[in-house]
Amino acid sequence: MMITWRRLGEPDFPLLGQWLAQPHVARWWYQEHSAEAVRRDFGPAAAGLDHSEDHLAFLDGRPFGLVQRCRLADEPVYLAELSALTDVPPGAMTIDYLIGDARLVGQGLGPRMIGSILRKTWTDHPEATCVLVPVVAANRASWRALEKAGLTRIAQGDLEPENPIDDRLHYVYRIDRPARP
Repeated sequence: MMITWRRLGEPDFPLLGQWLAQPHVARWWYQEHSAEAVRRDFGPAAAGLDHSEDHLAFLDGRPFGLVQRCRLADEPVYLAELSALTDVPPGAMTIDYLIGDARLVGQGLGPRMIGSILRKTWTDHPEATCVLVPVVAANRASWRALEKAGLTRIAQGDLEPENPIDDRLHYVYRIDRPARP
């Protein structure tokens, strides 16, 4: 089973809206999922007008997940908030991710998807020094997937949660660019 990637495009918005409405996604990816909201929130990146990158993950040619990726320097408010918890080196990037198909949750695809996007990040962004990922502490499945993908918990502390029902406690994970041979 091979994971491949493609930039999210407008034709993918209905599928993404379905995924965002799934209870297992909506719990942690707190976002409106109407057609208008998906177009508003994902349209600029899909059109290349935003600094963030949205990638669809495919398993043997079938879409199953999404990863958002951006340079932390392009998100000054988020960078400042994260810098209060840990050192954020120049070139640091971050990711956010979801598995949209509920039938595929709990089958080890999260760590595989994260590992795959990390390898793609090192190739696509030669200036990237590391990837930092803050996760709500209560989202055990997410931080366990990061650990299984090779990231290390380097900090914890209060950050503004996306979902207002969540506590402010977050764990911050990091992986550095592998040394070149």
